[in-house]
This record gives sequence, C-alpha cells and structure tokens, in this order.
Amino acid sequence: MRQQWRDGVGKLVVQGAAGDVGLPLEIASSYRARTRGLLGRDAVDGVLLLSPANSIHTIGMRIPIDVAYLDRRLNVLAVRTMKPGRLGLPRLRARHVLEAEAGAMVGWGLRVGVRVVVEVDGDVG
Repeated sequence: MRQQWRDGVGKLVVQGAAGDVGLPLEIASSYRARTRGLLGRDAVDGVLLLSPANSIHTIGMRIPIDVAYLDRRLNVLAVRTMKPGRLGLPRLRARHVLEAEAGAMVGWGLRVGVRVVVEVDGDVG
C-alpha cells in the first residue's frame, strides 16, 4: 500500500476515540517542496505533510514545530516538538512526516498509535 500524492492541498483527518478531527493540509511531495517545507514561515495554518520523508531538520526555521512520523499505513510512530536550528534523526519505518506549530498536535489528539487519513480533491488515501 504505497501512498503517493502531488504537491497541493487537502484535508488531514485525525481518527481519535473522541471523534475525528479535520485539519487543513498542505502536501509537499516534490523534492523542491519537501526541501522548502516550513522555512521562512512565521506561522502554520493546519499541517504540512512531507512525503516521502523519514527525517526533518529545523535549521533556518523561525518557529518551533511539532513533528509526527507516520508509517506506510499512516499510523503515528512518534511525535516530537523541535526548536529551530535542530537536526532530527531518521526514524525507522517512517515513510511520511507531518509538521505543525508547536503544541498543536496535542490539541488534535495526534499521538503514537493514532491513524490519520489524507483527503485530496474528494479522494481518500
């Protein structure tokens, strides 16, 4: 089950015990978009999906971010908060990475073991 998306926008659904949470999603799947990521931004509206990716860095970023590592089935493997100027180690089994403003993921119920769904142009992936 290989996930493959194009750069663009969509919706991320966090499936939790208290119900589903829908979030604005930006997809960065090209090399250029993944490399740029959140660099140069002062805020994040929703969440950024980097795919494929198994590690990230915050060198050159202006804000601290929450990072969630996802496996190929879009299950959360780990969630971390990273300050600007840090280098994250690659995560074993991670295929995708979510980035958001620091503290946001806790409020969404995004934690280890939770599954997310990516919706793009009416398609569910």
